[in-house]
Amino acid sequence: MSLLDTRVPAVLLRIDRNPFHHGTLGAVRSLGRAGVEVHVVADSTGSPVRASRFVRRLHPPPPPGASPGDIAAVLRRVAARIACPAVLVPMDDASAIAVGRLREQLAPAYLLPQQPCALPERVADKAELAAVCAGAGLPHPRTLIPDSPAQAASAAWRLGLPVVAKWSRPWLLPAGTGLRSTVVVRSAQEARELYLRTDEAGSRLLLQTFLPPGPDRDWFFHGYVDRAGAVRGGGAGRKQLSWPRGAGLTAVGRWTPNPRVRTLAERLTGELGYRGILDLDFRRCGTTGDYHLLDFNPRPGAQFRLFADGAGLDVVRALHLDLTRRPLPDELPLPGREFVVENYAPLSALRPAPAGRELAWHAADDPGPGRSMWALWGLHVLRRLRQRLGGANPAAPAAPGPAGVPAPAGAPDARPDDASPGPSNDLSGALSGVLADDEKASSC
Repeated sequence: MSLLDTRVPAVLLRIDRNPFHHGTLGAVRSLGRAGVEVHVVADSTGSPVRASRFVRRLHPPPPPGASPGDIAAVLRRVAARIACPAVLVPMDDASAIAVGRLREQLAPAYLLPQQPCALPERVADKAELAAVCAGAGLPHPRTLIPDSPAQAASAAWRLGLPVVAKWSRPWLLPAGTGLRSTVVVRSAQEARELYLRTDEAGSRLLLQTFLPPGPDRDWFFHGYVDRAGAVRGGGAGRKQLSWPRGAGLTAVGRWTPNPRVRTLAERLTGELGYRGILDLDFRRCGTTGDYHLLDFNPRPGAQFRLFADGAGLDVVRALHLDLTRRPLPDELPLPGREFVVENYAPLSALRPAPAGRELAWHAADDPGPGRSMWALWGLHVLRRLRQRLGGANPAAPAAPGPAGVPAPAGAPDARPDDASPGPSNDLSGALSGVLADDEKASSC
């Protein structure tokens, strides 16, 4: 018998246009395996997610650049088709922010956590997060927000080059501009030139002290904060392998208990009154040993299934249980468990995993997405490779995949881009650049 109330369906909402978002598939499987009817509101064109046997129905997403009113209209149409209250699960920052703003309008058609409507937007905004950390006394890289090109150049010198440059609201970055949510700036002139693109980026530029990557330095924490304010259904994990190396999404992660990271997460959510699913990214300073909060994503992280425990609990199931007023089971942690994204770490997917492993795409009880991913991924990489080499044929049919998609909310933008390859005329360099660019369209 399922722990979840299978009479209550779930609606997964994703606004960004990344068809290879494995976190969405993880949520589909988690709820579907428990017997919950799962609806997906996302761009599923060329996406392996559409091949999952656990998807009840795919619904068209809001159009690019949709207003809150447009998003509300789409969700109301979906609710009318379902004809009963559903648990709504935003899968990217833009969705979480929109749902927070629309909370009153979406009730009672959707079940949502009770919290201040502006809180998801506040923590997702990287400039606001710096202030939040300062107020809560949490370690955070020193951050300066320039008001002019000259101030940007001066701030870079004051922080000490190289510095990390971020756009405070990366979900607003327009497609096709070449702008990235986060880059490493190595000169004052680079900082000045980046500031000049502020209007184009759609949000403020901020500069931060660069914390070098290294072994055992990149950590994340996933959890669900229930109605009583307790953090449930997740844990601390260590990034074993990222793509690009040292600077990107979690290609291989391991469940690694870390009381210091958990304490920081519980302290922050308690002070904010946060409720719902969260994904926090930390980097440990090699000098002080402090864990600096780099990113607060108010939604499931793409690797949330790493923390599926011995009781079958994960953050998405915890959300459904709590919002349907069902008790959450006692947690049975499985430290050492691994999560591997096969298209970024194929060799790791083949190595032994004594403590257990979950793959992002392949599953014995749901083989369709795994098979679909490899076919679509090959076409996607080939198309991007042709574009980089300048050999794209405009008349040829486009392979599925996001060309020029900016990093969506929650992408691994909290970590520097210094490992991202630059332009290259040779095949290997171009291929590396393709995959690095594609990483920018994935969520961490």
